[in-house]
Amino acid sequence: MRILITAGPTREPIDPVRYIGNRSSGKMGAALARAALMAHHSTTVILGPVTEPYPSDARRIDVETSAEMLDSVLSEFPAHDLLIMAAAVADYRPVATSAQKLSREGARILELEPTEDVIAAAGRIKKPGQKTIGFSLESTPDLDRVRGKMRQKNLDLIVYNPLATIASDSIQPSLLYADGRVENLESRSKADFADMLLQRAAQLFG
Repeated sequence: MRILITAGPTREPIDPVRYIGNRSSGKMGAALARAALMAHHSTTVILGPVTEPYPSDARRIDVETSAEMLDSVLSEFPAHDLLIMAAAVADYRPVATSAQKLSREGARILELEPTEDVIAAAGRIKKPGQKTIGFSLESTPDLDRVRGKMRQKNLDLIVYNPLATIASDSIQPSLLYADGRVENLESRSKADFADMLLQRAAQLFG
């Protein structure tokens, strides 16, 4: 397969120094990239500012903001069979970005606006024969909410994972499929889960 993997956080600038971000390390994406390459898939990774090392054999595109992630995904996805959206894209960004470093002058109110949903945008351009897999990081295991995300974003499979997954080497996921099936999995290393997820992805193609 031709696999496109996104990973890591995005950074939404407040000024030239400060930004809104999150604690995503890119570990899951790195495990997926290694597993895809080991299975001899053509692999492209679109990475936010990750701390995790990535295999050099993968074609790599580096981005910083959610807008750059969106542009790269929409540009690259048409040439791929499968998109695995493991990136933790920021949900909000500042309405205005200062060109100068903001000085410390007491309290500030920061106005935010929602970013575009990257994988939902990819779902809108998905063609027959292409598949999309998303991740849903939730504080509580609300699978009805996760199913709603899957329908809204036109996903073929979504991975629920708890908050403890962030920056961890392990994951205890549940897989929800578009046909209603649910697989509740035991905790395992992200490397082992990456192998399993690619096997499940291959089954989506029949």
